[in-house]
Amino acid sequence: MRNYAPMTGAKALADALQAAGVRCIFSLSGNQIMPVFDALIGRDIRLVHVRHEAAAVYAAEAWAQLTGEIGVALVTAGAGFGNALGALISARASESPVLLLSGDSPRGQDGMGAFQELDQCAMSAPVTKASLRGGSADTLAPEAAALIRRAREGRPGPVHLALPADVLTDPVTGQPEVNVTPAVQGLDADTLADLRAFLDGAARPLILTGPALSNTRTQGAVTRAQGVLNVPVLCMESPRGLRDPALGALVDVTRQADRIILLGKPGDFTTGFLGADMGNEKTQFAVIDPDEAEISRARARLGRRLSLAACADSLPVLHALSARADAPARMEWMRDATAALAARATLAPDALEGPDGLHPAAVAQALGAILRAHPEAVLISDGGEFGQWIQTVAHDGPRVINGVSGAIGAAPAYALAASLARPGALVITAMGDGTAGFLLAEYETAAREGAQFIAVIGNDSCWNAEHQIQIREFGPDRTHSCGLSRMARYDVAAQGLGIVGMVVEDSQIGTLTQALTSALAQRSPVCLNIRIRPEPAPVVTASKAPAGAVH
Repeated sequence: MRNYAPMTGAKALADALQAAGVRCIFSLSGNQIMPVFDALIGRDIRLVHVRHEAAAVYAAEAWAQLTGEIGVALVTAGAGFGNALGALISARASESPVLLLSGDSPRGQDGMGAFQELDQCAMSAPVTKASLRGGSADTLAPEAAALIRRAREGRPGPVHLALPADVLTDPVTGQPEVNVTPAVQGLDADTLADLRAFLDGAARPLILTGPALSNTRTQGAVTRAQGVLNVPVLCMESPRGLRDPALGALVDVTRQADRIILLGKPGDFTTGFLGADMGNEKTQFAVIDPDEAEISRARARLGRRLSLAACADSLPVLHALSARADAPARMEWMRDATAALAARATLAPDALEGPDGLHPAAVAQALGAILRAHPEAVLISDGGEFGQWIQTVAHDGPRVINGVSGAIGAAPAYALAASLARPGALVITAMGDGTAGFLLAEYETAAREGAQFIAVIGNDSCWNAEHQIQIREFGPDRTHSCGLSRMARYDVAAQGLGIVGMVVEDSQIGTLTQALTSALAQRSPVCLNIRIRPEPAPVVTASKAPAGAVH
């Protein structure tokens, strides 16, 4: 029997999403968006119903990073939309193309005090590339397509489309045309030649990229470029910036570089605002960025040290630079830079165990051994001090971290999306016990959706990042109010939500290894609650090793 139901705004929107290649939508239901739920029936789009609106956005962010597709989150109006806003900050900072769809009060009731009436676009504009409210059923699909293009063009990032209830249910009177193909902004031949000459003339060059060019998102383009160009090519995606422990003694490398290319990498706090840690008074810079505002900021900071600047998309330029086979060798520079970037904070074996719990480095080492045996595994790391130890683990496979925003709490949602985006792959997600409390209920979503991952909680009964700030800046006798309960059993809570829970309470590496081996054998999500002691995040320099560290 044929369905003669009229085409509505919601159905036209579903058509546009399918045309854009959307395969998965992360959502939390609500009154205004139920027409979209109905319009998705019979379509090849998976709807994953999460337990918190922030989780929907975080999951969409991870999906975008791991698939190269637009990530889509669908939430309701009012507080539902409000709950999603904070997660957009992470997507914006991590340069992830995410479309937030939010229910909205009817246009026909504007100004009348409608249920959950709110100027959503005014709220989302500061944390998105673009935000608009659907105009009519006829324009909804083209508007969604335009926003998808905007999310993926230039520096990728989140966009927002508010969905008035009457726009979703009104009939469509025409044939909406949608175009979701993003425009590409390349370099002209002369500027590309100048950039190549700038690079070839360097004895100690360095290329720094933004998060959008990570190996995970570009199928290894950064690593390939480094091998072809004989230049250290580094993706910066941590709020620790030049002092990201995953990048070793990067500051020593930047200070020695004679020419630096910022390829889609903003000259913000993560680069020390292009100050003393970025080269020296003789270091020359080239800035290639899709945003003119970033080029203007670099010009103001660098002055005469800026040799070349142009607006262009980062990845096509990286590909163009890599299309050669005759780059200068620079063997000594590559040897020294590689050694500095590989530097890590390491501890003597007897320092990994102790009466107060394992050192977080012991957990990092154990996970590193698993990842070496599973090179295609997905590593996910939240922030905080424990997260920084995990992020130092060498892993050439796909990786998703908390990102430049420095926000915490996304790890369970990232793991959910990773399992669905890479079915069959081992997914390991790590977080501290503070982080563990944000989205604990998403373990129920993971069990219901058939996801598989190992969630490793480094439990030091502390908001340790802030605890360490108190120690450093105010003194060890002025620490207070950052403790968490030692009675908390996240593994038991996870069991109650339908997944496997395990605990490691002693400080023996052998016990940890046994627990991880057992977790790998499970056929469902696992929450592994590990007692660790509160240690500061690693700090690495090649010129001066951190206390207790060996290089």
